[in-house]
Amino acid sequence: MDSCEQTAAPSTRRTWAASKSEARSGLLFVAPYLIVFAVLLIYPLFSGIWLSLHKADLFGGSQFIGAQNYARLFRDPVFLTAVSNTLYFVLLTVPPLTLIGLGLALALNNRSRWSALLRGLFFSSSVLSVTIVTLIWRMVLIPDGGLIANLLTSIGRSPVAFLSDAHLALPAIAFTTIWWCIGLPMMLFLAALQQVPRDLYEAARLDNAGRWRMLASITLPSIRHTALVVVVIELILQFQLFGQAQIMTLGGPNNASLPMVLFIYQVGFQRWDIGYAAAASEILFGMILIAAMTQYFAARGRESR
Repeated sequence: MDSCEQTAAPSTRRTWAASKSEARSGLLFVAPYLIVFAVLLIYPLFSGIWLSLHKADLFGGSQFIGAQNYARLFRDPVFLTAVSNTLYFVLLTVPPLTLIGLGLALALNNRSRWSALLRGLFFSSSVLSVTIVTLIWRMVLIPDGGLIANLLTSIGRSPVAFLSDAHLALPAIAFTTIWWCIGLPMMLFLAALQQVPRDLYEAARLDNAGRWRMLASITLPSIRHTALVVVVIELILQFQLFGQAQIMTLGGPNNASLPMVLFIYQVGFQRWDIGYAAAASEILFGMILIAAMTQYFAARGRESR
């Protein structure tokens, strides 16, 4: 072996040992997070899947029945109604939250005092609890003495029973949710807009580009990643509709506003059929995962083209 090979071998071993040491250090650094992630997310996920294959109750009784719970769900008209209601609610809320949040961010993306005041005003609803929000909007929507009912009566119109009408209950809950949740997408879009380089706008003005041209060619392409984040976050949040429907309508009338999470709650904690509720939970998890991944890959595909 010549001198170059003799020198290279110890150097390679030292490099490999250093890399191994760095890998151990990195593993120790992320170990606390991995442990918490496994205990709070991975274990409950697989535990829920296993539970969904059993006929179980709150008293500890359990019997393995395979996929019978899933077969029951797809024959259950109440569950199918809950799935339809949840998808309809997501359609009613996610596009408006994204578009209105973007519009507010574009309108308030300046340093004036009024903009700062309005940003705080629009975001303030997001810090309220679901109980406060739903109680406020019940007082607005109820036909007997509610704010909208009084306004309609003052102009000679009959009050509308928003929460008792099968066609209006879910849209009313969706409107309440948009009012409550609009602050988060607005702030995310504001943060993204403030990261767009000012030099791009200056160059566009020198080329006599108008506001709409700058919006289409500079602003929207620059914040497309934030838009994807907003859509995915809102999909995950709105699929989990629970508190608004429970407090405002209890899923009624005639299950017209019953979402999947409320169905799971009723089955698991009122009927004590834990295995059946776990199966419904896994279907909800799958729907959220498919919706989020579809949006993600669709956006990646548009970027690659």
